[in-house]
Amino acid sequence: MEKKELLRKLPKMDELLKEDVVINRLDDTMRTLVVDSLRASIDEYRESILKDKINDFAKEDILSKFEEILEDSKEPNLKRVINATGVVIHTNLGRSILSKEAVENVIGVAANYNNLEYDLKKGERGSRYSHVEELIKKVTGAEAALVVNNNAAAVMLVLNTLCKDKEAIVSRGQLVEIGGSFRVPDVMTFSGASLVEVGTTNRTHLYDYENNINENTGVLLKVHTSNFKILGFTEDVSLEELVELGKDKSIPVIEDIGSGTLVDFSKYNFVYEPTVQESIRKGVDVVTFSGDKMLGGPQAGIIVGKKEFVNKMKKNQLTRALRIDKMTLAALEGTIKYYLDEKEAIEKIPTLHMILSSKDEHKKRAYSLKRKLQNKNKEFKFSVEEDYSMVGGGSMPIEKIPTYVIKVKSDKYKPEELEVMLRKNKVPIIVRVSNDEVIMDIRTMFDEDFNAVAETFSRF
Repeated sequence: MEKKELLRKLPKMDELLKEDVVINRLDDTMRTLVVDSLRASIDEYRESILKDKINDFAKEDILSKFEEILEDSKEPNLKRVINATGVVIHTNLGRSILSKEAVENVIGVAANYNNLEYDLKKGERGSRYSHVEELIKKVTGAEAALVVNNNAAAVMLVLNTLCKDKEAIVSRGQLVEIGGSFRVPDVMTFSGASLVEVGTTNRTHLYDYENNINENTGVLLKVHTSNFKILGFTEDVSLEELVELGKDKSIPVIEDIGSGTLVDFSKYNFVYEPTVQESIRKGVDVVTFSGDKMLGGPQAGIIVGKKEFVNKMKKNQLTRALRIDKMTLAALEGTIKYYLDEKEAIEKIPTLHMILSSKDEHKKRAYSLKRKLQNKNKEFKFSVEEDYSMVGGGSMPIEKIPTYVIKVKSDKYKPEELEVMLRKNKVPIIVRVSNDEVIMDIRTMFDEDFNAVAETFSRF
């Protein structure tokens, strides 16, 4: 059938609205949703005709597609996906996975009334931050703690409190850009602090800080460049040197660690990353870090440090605008509790377990998934091979984690086509494509994902 004839064959909206299947849907669904789904179905067939993808169709085909689109429209936009990319802290896929206890805590406070701002012992109004402050202090060794909605907010609040209308001195090599094109200099400017860049991209000396200190200097700022590394001819000022300078000049030293590492990964044969506890021990006045990266909890910006400075932040009017809700507090408490015992943290916090679990553990899991896949589908070729996972989330950028992956080949589908099919599955499966193969990394997949993945391949 010719293209023009097919286009004329497309039914009109008024005609479709009289069909029984549509009338039945109108009984229990908003009319706007029904009409939009019908229009989307017609548009999809029109586009297929224009691209010569079909040479005929029936009205029933359009109605069937309409029902499919209508059902999809009722699905949540924010949904579970299976992460088979091998990137543990995947920014696009929600970053860190919460532990079971953290999830249970969230459900408990979300489904019931709770003591968010009520002191049960005193029977009077309390502070929402009290639920996690003592715990954070105990784990980090800090005098005081405060939590806001993300680390950019934490940095902004610290600078707005301690450095508004004053100068913040920072090394030029630490002016990083974080996700979504947000830049540390922009966050600093928005806080009301004036940025003073010292040193060069690859080399900064203590005298660079000293020579720029004046009566309007508010803070000395150090930003951990967790999302990139400068190698070669480099020099940086140590925390000890910066803290000593701050004490000598009576200027607070602020450190933005970013990823929020509470475990010394160098003990587990990983590259060294500074920990919050170490910064506090070295005398840094205020440290900021994220809750949903290396810490393995919910999105949050955590501020720890000297009581005199943190108390000022608690009184800042910005704190109310940046505060976290009951569910974030519940998830954060359920996560940080594990850090009282490092072994338990590594076992129970998914992010830490994924990073630190041995490749041999994932080898067994890879062969388990391969057996399920082969039993369900003979059209694909599945092989288990060694590869590398990544930490992700702007953390440990040069660290590669040995892992096992399943590589998929097909005579029926190109790798790019198979990637799209998996991504558009009811439970989306996000994979990576390399060297003309679809790759599924076992390290970032859960055992309970295996049946869903095998069932998906069986339908192709």
